[in-house]
Amino acid sequence: MKYLYLIARASIVSCALGASCVSSAQSGDNNPLTHLVPAGTVGEAIALRDQAMGGSRAFEWVEALTTEVGPRLAGSAGEARARDWAVEKLTSLGFENVRVEPFSIDGWERGVEEGAIVQPFPQPLALTALGGSVATKPNGLTAEVAVFDSLASLKRAPAGSLNGKIAYVGHAMRATQDGSHYGHFGALRRTGASIAASKGAVGLLIRSIGTDSHRMPHTGSMRYDTEHPKIPAAAVSNPDADQIERIAKRQRPIVVTMTLTPTFTGKVPSGNVIGEITGSEFPEQIVVIGGHLDAWDLATGAIDDGAGVAITLEAARLIKASGARPKRTIRVIFWGAEEVGLLGGYEYVRRHTDTLKNHVAATESDFGAGKIWQITSRVGQQAVPVVDLIAELVEPLGIAPGARDVANAGPDLTPMIQKGMPAFRFLQDGDDYFDLHHTPDDTLDKIDPSNMDQNVAAYVVFTWIAANTFVSDWGW
Repeated sequence: MKYLYLIARASIVSCALGASCVSSAQSGDNNPLTHLVPAGTVGEAIALRDQAMGGSRAFEWVEALTTEVGPRLAGSAGEARARDWAVEKLTSLGFENVRVEPFSIDGWERGVEEGAIVQPFPQPLALTALGGSVATKPNGLTAEVAVFDSLASLKRAPAGSLNGKIAYVGHAMRATQDGSHYGHFGALRRTGASIAASKGAVGLLIRSIGTDSHRMPHTGSMRYDTEHPKIPAAAVSNPDADQIERIAKRQRPIVVTMTLTPTFTGKVPSGNVIGEITGSEFPEQIVVIGGHLDAWDLATGAIDDGAGVAITLEAARLIKASGARPKRTIRVIFWGAEEVGLLGGYEYVRRHTDTLKNHVAATESDFGAGKIWQITSRVGQQAVPVVDLIAELVEPLGIAPGARDVANAGPDLTPMIQKGMPAFRFLQDGDDYFDLHHTPDDTLDKIDPSNMDQNVAAYVVFTWIAANTFVSDWGW
């Protein structure tokens, strides 16, 4: 199979990926490409790709979502409106089996957020509560600050050394094309409160998990260890973090006051929205694409993840509008409650446990709206030629093959990857993603429509090839 595919791949290259040339090359019984995909499939993928590059409707969809729905905090009325919006769009565009698969989550809502340096140089702080934080007392929390330059240094603090203090923790996150710093430095946001509480702290302030220099703090989900007290936790903007650290260098005691009044609202509804293009020959076999509907409440979630919803909706719409019927079912999933723990992804696995291995291939768009520059994957040997073919077809878009052993298909698909699903992902250029991520600056004006067209072009190639390839075992 690999040898036959390489011959076919050389034929594609020699034709400079022209649709008519590929279609011609596929004619005849001696064409080795027919061992990988049915005749005409590559030409169809190229036509869909080029149609997207000529101008797609992806920006229209993200404009509608962010304008007509706006903020979509998990479990909120905004997220419910987003589900209604998605159902209406999928239905009106002619998708089949459109539905919401509901589930419940623990609700949390933001309240008052105020902070200031009281001593030695009084001035306000721009801060925001971390998602899931408990509240301070109504009149706030005022305490001396203990300054740490990293999560590691906080961990080394002796037990009891922070009694009655607010821990402040900085870090050195930097912008990277692939966003690879986020996993490491994000641990501070996720676990810092309980680590600080284990040392006696009564509150936590962190430098925002972001790479911008704007006075806009970054929120994001955190969790508490049940073995330690729950203490209020907030992120300060990067300029305010700089200010705290400059004051600390003067070796003067720093006293901070902060007031946070978030509330826990009990069990509230969320849900995954699903629409399909039913397969003509193997409807039980499923190819999944999608993005997550929920977004943090500080902005309208254009980058995270309105763009991903729009990109994958448009890729599927182009296939639907073409009139061509895929051999496998294409399932578009707009996930709920991603930001608070991938809850939609875990619910999907729970609900579909008996049919998980029918999911032949899947990928998610959830890293903004920058141009795709690389492919990563972790698939079985039978599917390697499919990944190679997809890579060949998207190479003219400026996308190169990347690592072969990366178990990542997008956050909401993590629970399926953990069960053994093969992985495929398009990596977008994330140089400025963490300038905007989880801030009030995550708004529509940050999106370049032409970049979205390039994303749609890549996703439509993946989706069409995966839904029609003869290779059914991608490596479960």
